Amino acid sequence: MSRGLIIIETPHSTREIHLASRPHGEPTADDFELAEVDVPALDEGEVLVANHYMSVDPYMRGRMNDTKSYVPPFRIGAPLEGGAVGEVLASTSDRVPVGSTVLHGLGWREHAVLSADKVKVVDASLAPESAYLGALGMTGLTAWGGLTRAAAFQPGDAVFVSGAAGAVGSIVGQIAKVSGASRVVGSAGSPEKVARLLELGFDAAFDYHDGPVAQSLKDAAPDGIDVYFDNVGGEHLEAALSAMNVFGRVAVCGAISQYNATAPTPAPRNLALLIGKQLTLRGFLVKEYADLSAEFAELMAGWLADGSITFDETVREGLDQAPQALIDLLRGGNTGKMLVRL
Repeated sequence: MSRGLIIIETPHSTREIHLASRPHGEPTADDFELAEVDVPALDEGEVLVANHYMSVDPYMRGRMNDTKSYVPPFRIGAPLEGGAVGEVLASTSDRVPVGSTVLHGLGWREHAVLSADKVKVVDASLAPESAYLGALGMTGLTAWGGLTRAAAFQPGDAVFVSGAAGAVGSIVGQIAKVSGASRVVGSAGSPEKVARLLELGFDAAFDYHDGPVAQSLKDAAPDGIDVYFDNVGGEHLEAALSAMNVFGRVAVCGAISQYNATAPTPAPRNLALLIGKQLTLRGFLVKEYADLSAEFAELMAGWLADGSITFDETVREGLDQAPQALIDLLRGGNTGKMLVRL
């Protein structure tokens, strides 16, 4: 080890959540396993991090399947992965000293050992640690990049956001509003979430359980929409295409209504509208927008500081609650960002 190694309260063992089996449909507790493992010694250029918060995100459901995708699937018998933030307890890197607060990708465990090149030092005095997993992190960048790049938002656009009370959706709507949208409409899954969207500044919101989404959207946006930020897919996407104005743009971020499906789900039946309305439909991944990180961080820090944008969190306590947090997330059991405090 490096002679510069400093260690404080280094544990000998730690706990992780492993994938026990691949779910068929909705995940269950039996698909996860809580395991105790040894903490490995550090090699040169590595850090040991005590995770304080881990992120729980919809895309994690896709990684539980053994299918080819833009990111490798989780492995049976190995820990799941995802965003986490915590404190460096030990380091053999001059770049990341002990005591640093860092952001990294090895969540689903209480401690992580990884290369110093794989962590990002963040300033916990500027915002709560958890914000770097949400509004100031990948969640916020997804909202910003998807809205401004994929959907090519312009001031004056009318914007519809599905899953609008979730981590990304709630930020999208607020960014659109503060950036000059003419109208911002959101859908959510309960009266409480609808009320929260109105508190966040949405011009209109509706509970998609109350009736056909197409009619609810027509009532909420009688003059049509120019941008649709899709987190849900299915009926929502079909309704949005019907409500689109000419030259409208759709940014497809997620399709949570389909993630637990065990049979093929019906596609929108009105795709021919893309032709006459000259619509643009684009899927995207947040990694496309890494070049926006600095610009976004400065803007979001300002909006959070002056209260233009706020964020919600649903926090579960303890690593053993992480599997249920993901199950609940896929059922819509969160408002804002779903997190586990470790």
